[in-house]
Amino acid sequence: MIRNVKLSNQAKEQLIRLKTRTGIDQWNILCRWALTVSLREPTPPTPIEYPADSNVEMTWQTFGGEHHEIYLAIVKERCDADGLDCTDDKVVTAQFRLHLHRGIGYLATPGSIRGVDDLVRLVKSSST
Repeated sequence: MIRNVKLSNQAKEQLIRLKTRTGIDQWNILCRWALTVSLREPTPPTPIEYPADSNVEMTWQTFGGEHHEIYLAIVKERCDADGLDCTDDKVVTAQFRLHLHRGIGYLATPGSIRGVDDLVRLVKSSST
């Protein structure tokens, strides 16, 4: 099971810019958006080693809030769909980190998200 979420310095800097653009102050909410953006991609994330070198850290329950079990189930389902062992906590945790960091990178792409409206449009465009 995923216990803690600790971000890289690069992801922290990207989230700081997103916080400014969107007005969303909580790290966990922006991280949830990032995770879901990455999970909707058809390809698995590139296996890159992201250092946990920032001071941004939260528990899994803080990350997922009242829906933390659903987020975990979705990550496990994606691991299974990608042919990975969804019963191995290390695999699930590693894939979660890869998806989270990839999603943060997507959201932080210059011009991608200028405000909350862009996040909503992103969801609407993926559901049609």
